[in-house]
Amino acid sequence: MVIREAHFPGRAPIDAYGNGGFRFADMSHRGSILCLPSGIYGWQPRGAVPALDEIRQILDEAEEIEILLVGTGETLQFLPEDVLAALRARNIAVDSMSTGAAVRTFNVLLNEERAVAAALFAVD
Repeated sequence: MVIREAHFPGRAPIDAYGNGGFRFADMSHRGSILCLPSGIYGWQPRGAVPALDEIRQILDEAEEIEILLVGTGETLQFLPEDVLAALRARNIAVDSMSTGAAVRTFNVLLNEERAVAAALFAVD
């Protein structure tokens, strides 16, 4: 897993998704992203769902996150039990859904100033 420097140092709505990437804050990123309280980061998960070692940055920022939305691509994928247990142990509610639904929900909750984060798998 490679986590690069924040593309945007703070919270921003996702303006568009598709074609293998995302647009936000007048920027674009090709690939998957993590939207965290500290910024929006490029993210390279190895599989169709994140493994425990791929959510370390989310766990590190757990005190500022109440809800984690996981956009699992074009279809819903379920998270492994060890990932769910680690998030629940830090009092983070988790909701997996398609990436499109996760983007829309993230934007609504962000607008409501909720403590939301998102792990978004890129879609074509």
